Amino acid sequence: MTTDLTGRVVAITGGARGIGHATAAAFLARGARVAIGDIDDVAVKEGAELLRPASDVHHDTLDVTDAESFDRFLDGVEATFGPIDVLINNAGIMPVGRVVDEPDAVTRRVLDINVLGVITGSKLAARRMLPRGRGHIVNIASAAGETYSPGLATYCASKFAVVGFTDAARLEHRGTGVEFSLVMPSFVNTELTAGTSGARGFRNAEPEEIARAVVSLIDKPRSRVRVTRLFGAAVVSQKFLPRPLAEAMSRALGADDVFLGSVDQGARRAYEERARHS
Repeated sequence: MTTDLTGRVVAITGGARGIGHATAAAFLARGARVAIGDIDDVAVKEGAELLRPASDVHHDTLDVTDAESFDRFLDGVEATFGPIDVLINNAGIMPVGRVVDEPDAVTRRVLDINVLGVITGSKLAARRMLPRGRGHIVNIASAAGETYSPGLATYCASKFAVVGFTDAARLEHRGTGVEFSLVMPSFVNTELTAGTSGARGFRNAEPEEIARAVVSLIDKPRSRVRVTRLFGAAVVSQKFLPRPLAEAMSRALGADDVFLGSVDQGARRAYEERARHS
């Protein structure tokens, strides 16, 4: 069964590109009114212009690490469309490399965006939703929130945090009418994975697949969904294996090198520059 999303108000962080933009398009196709926010004011304007129908799209600059910026964004959404029904905390960055080579400023930036941004957005949205007794907060985590990947130490830490936070918040709000859900993407063909080869033996997901998974959570609320299902099953299966065997399985899939020695630095340079310094 599908839910009638006509007129529902959906706010998406990191909506200028990739998964966020694909998710905006998916909700618009179901009749929702969509707001996208992004730190890149040029990209968010251009992204909004590509979405149809334009009358159902609102866009604004959003810094998810700044609570005042986030609150202003949500105020603008509600002033334009009315009360927010769904918040999708999608904004995130994924610099790669050995943790010992990672500047402290980059470490803080990953945690500020990937963790603090999710917590801030969830709190601000829930405070608006609770008095109405309805609403849904969807946090985009990662398969890296359930496993570990050399070259992604801080990113893994951030996504583990998102998983723990969302599960706890979901239980805190059980029975209130406000839902909390997780989406756990594997490798996705966006700028985040530029210059990497993906997991050996598994295909990369497309942004549109993640978008469909997000919409499916509104149709049928549940705690989490993994995309792709096959990769998600492989990750979950590792939890039931002895650690040496699980790590041997990861090595066989190429995990030890995919974010380190085998990275095409040239193909990844533009994304890394923006993720680390924008």
